[in-house]
Amino acid sequence: MRGYFAIGVEGGNKIGNLGNLMRTAHGFGASFVFTVAGQHFTGQRSDTSKVEDNVPLYVFDTLDDLLLPDKCQLVGVELVDEAVDLPSFTHPQQAAYIMGPERGSLSDEALVMCQHVIRIPTSFCLNQATAGAVVMYDRIRMLGRWPARPVTPMGQPEPLQGHVSGGIFSRKE
Repeated sequence: MRGYFAIGVEGGNKIGNLGNLMRTAHGFGASFVFTVAGQHFTGQRSDTSKVEDNVPLYVFDTLDDLLLPDKCQLVGVELVDEAVDLPSFTHPQQAAYIMGPERGSLSDEALVMCQHVIRIPTSFCLNQATAGAVVMYDRIRMLGRWPARPVTPMGQPEPLQGHVSGGIFSRKE
């Protein structure tokens, strides 16, 4: 998969959920994780993969301090009317996803900074760690080299040329 991604929170206030989000980010291959104006999560029991030893963690005191790599697009994850539903969103190759705190929302300042705002089409707000996992899975599913899904539940996916998938290898000839 080309590109990179990061995920972080503005105003993180539930340390256990934040640790879980960061652990999931490590599992999905995030290039870095970050917090803005929130509590620091290092060493939480919910972070069983020791993210701080494996993935760079950046802690920013304010949104004005937030630094992202060149060409990295900030993508807000928020339930607002103008947001694009996640299943219709094309993820940028270089992206940093930012979510608001538990029982809260991204600030207006954060929303203005975002090049894109997406929403998970649910009837109510999801737990921070769950929402982050859904977004990261969708990114990998969309940008990864995965075969098309079969038409029926018992069908077999079409193998990609030169891609190992489910024990099937198809060579370009």
